[in-house]
Amino acid sequence: MAWFLRRRKSNAAPKLEPRLIALFALMMAALSVLTARLYYLQVIESQQMTELADRNRIRTLRVPAPRGIVFDRRHRPLVDTHPTFDAVIVPEDATDLSATIERLETLFGGDHIADKISQAEDDGRPAYDPITVDERLTWPQVVALETHQLELPGVSLQVTPRRHYLYGGLAAHLLGYVGETTGQDLRKMAGYHMGDEIGKFGLERGWEPYLRGASGGQEIEVDAVGRRLRLLKENPDRPGQSVVLTIDLDLQQVAEQALGDHAGALVALDPNSGEILAMASHPTFDPNMFGVSGISGADWHKLMADPDHPLQDRVIQGTYPPGSTFKLVDTIAAMEEGTLKDNTGYFCPGGIWYGNREYRCWRKQGHGGLTLHRAIVESCDVYFYNVGIHLGIDKLAKWAHLLGFGQPTGIELDNEKGGVVPSSAWKRKRFHERWYPAETLSVAIGQGYVNVTPLELAQLAAEIANGGIRYRPHIVKLVEGLDGGVAKSYDPEIEARVNIDPNVLETVRDAMADVVNGPGGTAHKAQLKGITVCGKTGTAQVTKEAQGDRVAEDKQPERFRDHAWFIAYAPKDHPRIAIACLIEHGGHGGAAAAPPVHDVMQKFFELYPAPEPQTAPDMTKAPAAPIVASEEGRP
Repeated sequence: MAWFLRRRKSNAAPKLEPRLIALFALMMAALSVLTARLYYLQVIESQQMTELADRNRIRTLRVPAPRGIVFDRRHRPLVDTHPTFDAVIVPEDATDLSATIERLETLFGGDHIADKISQAEDDGRPAYDPITVDERLTWPQVVALETHQLELPGVSLQVTPRRHYLYGGLAAHLLGYVGETTGQDLRKMAGYHMGDEIGKFGLERGWEPYLRGASGGQEIEVDAVGRRLRLLKENPDRPGQSVVLTIDLDLQQVAEQALGDHAGALVALDPNSGEILAMASHPTFDPNMFGVSGISGADWHKLMADPDHPLQDRVIQGTYPPGSTFKLVDTIAAMEEGTLKDNTGYFCPGGIWYGNREYRCWRKQGHGGLTLHRAIVESCDVYFYNVGIHLGIDKLAKWAHLLGFGQPTGIELDNEKGGVVPSSAWKRKRFHERWYPAETLSVAIGQGYVNVTPLELAQLAAEIANGGIRYRPHIVKLVEGLDGGVAKSYDPEIEARVNIDPNVLETVRDAMADVVNGPGGTAHKAQLKGITVCGKTGTAQVTKEAQGDRVAEDKQPERFRDHAWFIAYAPKDHPRIAIACLIEHGGHGGAAAAPPVHDVMQKFFELYPAPEPQTAPDMTKAPAAPIVASEEGRP
């Protein structure tokens, strides 16, 4: 019995108190950690957690504002904005992002979607911001996306205003294009977000503050895969202001058609205000290719590989020897400096020896004896070689600068170039060499170092027409507010007044009138019925000639043929339009460049008939008011 009692005592249950205490302590520790974590999330990080929760259920979407409309001078739209369907993705809503991307690329074709998402992330995209992966969807693509919506979590359709250039490549270099904001844009300018449209070139870039408008916003409720359920709140967007240009749509169309397939440029302006009436550069491009998602690689390569450089605005960026059009500068400079008079005569036997070289005239048999008027009309090179010799390069350069050459005109477009006006000081600075007198002969006929842009030559024609006033060229008449009123207007801006003797101007004008209308003139193809057109042709060599006979024009490779120039204004006694036209490798100015000018001027006077009778303006008074609607010889 004693043994049994001892064994029973040894098998008694152990005490539970220490284990219970340890378990209770462990539970309290876990509860403390949980409480601390809940306090951290719900108190310390309350605002952030609330925002994240709301972002899973409530989204704030920006509603881009439509850009302002661009009108021509008669208030006809050239550029507007219309709605398009875009495919957007919120990666955070995609349960399997790789699979979603693969399905999208199968649906739309291509393999660009992953790259777009990666680029957006690299540019610092905020969480839950939608990324545009395909834009301007066709209707079949819209239907396909809606049909497969359940298979594409995080993907949705978005209606976006997109820029639309109504006439494709018409005035493309002037109008420019838009693109998506880059990281650099976002760092430099406030108020923009990833995916916004922004002007990249031309008018779109220069007038961006007026055209862009102010975006609105929407608060929407979404489901677990980011699909829109209902609209909670909306702040309306504010459209951009509209811009009214100085160009005339009809005149611009004629200018583009007149250039045809030739590489070249044509610019027409009002000599009484500096307003650009037409501005064409060929070849051109279609700004509609540049969407918010950017131009396609194939289209960009095509533009870059084109030897005619369609993205170059030849009107303000192309610099060329002016050829015989520069003889008008010679004439003004020499007559003002007293080295040339109306009755100054020189004999042209077909060439002139200067130093140890013969400088030839374009007319091999020569022009014989000439005075100034006939020398301009027939564009005799030998006559102007002599003018240059007696004038000297520095006096010629002084007057060329006074007339606006050798510097940008100041037109409100980016990347304008100024031409080159050589002088003895210029050559010392540029080449560290002295000026040789023989070099003046080449400059006197618009060759050698001298270079100009088409806009500079159009300004020369305008200055001769209006009595020496150089206006700053401009392309915008006014900015319209949302109420249709004028928010900002642009008045004519005088850059300089060149003091030219009226008798000198009359001599030049009379000769320019006979270039087009008189016997022996080199631009008969620019004649208009009932209107006196004044002009000057030019033929600019592309390559230097070897001594000996010129190679026949039709036997030269096109890239070595001369450039063709023609500048003009009309009417003679009451000027209302001035034009410069360049046809690259076109040959003779009278044959290639005069016909486009004729077509543009003919259309201009159909649209804006000249007052009858024509009377000579008093150049001592203010210039006339701006307009309102209502094979020849070689050089």
